[in-house]
Amino acid sequence: MMRSVLAAIGWCITLLAPASAQDAFPARRQVTVVVPFAAGGGSDLLGRILAEHLRKNLNQNVVVSNVVGAGGTVGTAQVARATPDGYTLLLHHIGMSTAPALYKDLSFDPVKSFEPVGLFADSPFMLISHKDFGPNNMREVVDYVKKHGDRVNFGTPGVGSGGHLCALLFEKEIGVKVTQLSYKGNFLALQDLLGGRLDLMCDSPPAAMGHIKSGAVKPYVMLGGRRLDALPNLPTATEAGYRTLDLMSIWYGVWAPLGTPKAVVERLSQALRAASQDPGVRAQVAKLDSTVFEPAEATPEALRQRLASQIQLWTPIIQSEPKQ
Repeated sequence: MMRSVLAAIGWCITLLAPASAQDAFPARRQVTVVVPFAAGGGSDLLGRILAEHLRKNLNQNVVVSNVVGAGGTVGTAQVARATPDGYTLLLHHIGMSTAPALYKDLSFDPVKSFEPVGLFADSPFMLISHKDFGPNNMREVVDYVKKHGDRVNFGTPGVGSGGHLCALLFEKEIGVKVTQLSYKGNFLALQDLLGGRLDLMCDSPPAAMGHIKSGAVKPYVMLGGRRLDALPNLPTATEAGYRTLDLMSIWYGVWAPLGTPKAVVERLSQALRAASQDPGVRAQVAKLDSTVFEPAEATPEALRQRLASQIQLWTPIIQSEPKQ
């Protein structure tokens, strides 16, 4: 009888052990990184670099899913509703901090609906114009805008975009309103800038670099607090005397759905910290004229603090804008 009981117990243990191993994260299941923007853009490219590193680090298949719509809020909402098990992640940028002020009736709360994993990368912006625009440096740009006011056209790729936020911060810094023209994407705005139909815009270095080197575009300052290796003589906004503008950069973080177990979040954060130290990852991100955050910032607390401070920065700026 005793032998039968022991045999039954042993059989149960044998059945349960594999199940427990399978439940441990990461099990042999696909991890999906949701990028809430279209394929081919900066967010997508960074997402694919991160996904490849996670694949190696977690020893699991990791794919990128582009879920576009409503300034990134559609894909973000999808992750907020996902099962909190670590197998669905969100790579989002500065838009996480501006969504509450830009959109009514969000189905998620950027702070309360997610578990922060850590910061990943940071992409700078630059203030640019066409070759025939009069000002030749940042001081002259500011003087020109103060003199001509809303007759100056500032192009942006739509409400909530990095270019739109840059325009708002520019207005705040110099205390003058410009005429913002909204385009369906940075590419169209850049075409009008090249044609002289637009005075100013903010753009990322990869999109503008070829035109800068050809002389068709004038760069005035780098935004984000660091000079670009490809344009070593172009000053930062702080160096030019406009410190507030250096608050403008497109930072990226990784989130998991609220309720994801602490141990899983920590495992993901470990993988993110490993990515931040990987020479291959850093080199790939550098090709996008972006930088990887240091390991100390690839943590839940660092991302939590960044999001809170950015919400505090952008909410009053956006809310001060006249409603269309």
